Amino acid sequence: MHLAELNIGRLIAPPDDPLVAEFMDNLDRINGLAKRMPGFVWMMEGSGEPGRGNTETCIDGDPRFIANLSVWETPAQLETFVFGTLHNTFLKRRQAWFEALEQMHFVMWWVEEGTEPTLDEALAKLDHRAAHGDSPDAFGWDWLRAAAQ
Repeated sequence: MHLAELNIGRLIAPPDDPLVAEFMDNLDRINGLAKRMPGFVWMMEGSGEPGRGNTETCIDGDPRFIANLSVWETPAQLETFVFGTLHNTFLKRRQAWFEALEQMHFVMWWVEEGTEPTLDEALAKLDHRAAHGDSPDAFGWDWLRAAAQ
């Protein structure tokens, strides 16, 4: 089994606004880093236009509401990317570019090798976690770490 993850966020301004330019200007850099990491399997892509990442894949038609959806071989490999690379620098500064969301915004789940989850499937997993809490079907870092012990 591989590990899928979805992280959503709502930018504080439209993607072409100077308020989020630093974030947008580094999307290709951070996504490229992910793709070169050991254990990276797949990432939902946008148009391929430089500096856009997959921001064209907005949620509910809101161009400020964006998603990152990827698949990794193991939790440890995803964790290394998220917390042990330049990605973590941007993660720590997310308040500069993203609104604080009241709803659940992150979920992981297991997928069969070769699976490329759809955004709709991923959002359903997020809704499941929000409604039922962490479970083997949809979980966060704490549940995953506890289950590994």
